[in-house]
Amino acid sequence: IALLFIGVIKVPWEKREVCISAEAIIKQRDYRRLFLSIVEHGSDMHLYYNMISFLVKGRSLERRYGSTNFAFLLVMISALTSAMYVGLGAGLAKFLQDDYYMMSCAIGFSGVIFALKVLTSSEQPNGSEYIAGMWIPKKYAAWVELLIIHLLVPNASFMGHLAGILAGLVYTSTPIGTIMDEFIVSITGEPIIHYRPSAYGWNIN
Repeated sequence: IALLFIGVIKVPWEKREVCISAEAIIKQRDYRRLFLSIVEHGSDMHLYYNMISFLVKGRSLERRYGSTNFAFLLVMISALTSAMYVGLGAGLAKFLQDDYYMMSCAIGFSGVIFALKVLTSSEQPNGSEYIAGMWIPKKYAAWVELLIIHLLVPNASFMGHLAGILAGLVYTSTPIGTIMDEFIVSITGEPIIHYRPSAYGWNIN
């Protein structure tokens, strides 16, 4: 992603051509945006923040899941986050009768970062995180960070970040996450061990 941003990797598209929106996916059927929008960034600070955050969260998750499992998980979480973004755009546009949400176009890895934040929080449900001068229980950390970024960085995509949180919750709290795990394990042959307390001990797929 960094090499793409600084121009070392040449790509046959412009940023504006691959930003993701409900309009582009549903009406124009430009499905490449589901993934290409994630690897593009608007500024060097945007890229810097995302990559630092990814290194912190990715390192923790990769140790637990294994490198191969984590790579597959990352692809699937990225797709799920993009799908959530499209769903939010279409749903809000219909509910609020405002085409802005259909047309709202975003780029960047931030949504996936928020999804990974939910994953790491679910693995340490009793921990806390220091955010903006406050200790926040990990299960609320992603929501607090969503609000703080929305207030302090007006240009940040609130809908994109929210899509990431929802994607993370779908993976950690619904049967879809179990199906995704089973699919990954069927390909890699390596078990995924979740450190999430359950009635029967640790969850292992």
